[in-house]
Amino acid sequence: MTAKATVVLVEDSPTQARAIAGYLEQFNIEVVVCGDGPPGIAATQALRPAAVILDVNLPTMDGYRTARQIRRNPATQDIPLIMLTVMDGTIDLVKGLNHGADHYIPKGPNAAEDLWRTLCAFGVIDWQP
Repeated sequence: MTAKATVVLVEDSPTQARAIAGYLEQFNIEVVVCGDGPPGIAATQALRPAAVILDVNLPTMDGYRTARQIRRNPATQDIPLIMLTVMDGTIDLVKGLNHGADHYIPKGPNAAEDLWRTLCAFGVIDWQP
């Protein structure tokens, strides 16, 4: 049996956090939920997760600044960062990538499938054909 991967989810909506965590748990992923950027950074530094999933709109430190802080730390700079957000404009996507996100997923009808594919690509989910 493969060891359980850990993902830090930085999402301030409890409803969204429960839905995303529930989705990820079906793939044997342990999800650590943080409601804002600073606790997300601290959890990322402490846990060195397989990936970090960030919302953009957070209470005190938005996802862009959070991503930049994670990227600036040599201990966490190589952890895959995935932005999962309602901010779905081209400018938002470019801004996310410029701040260190490896992938940018707009929340919507295809978000779960895109998240699954992204986590497979990063090796967080062991994809079996």
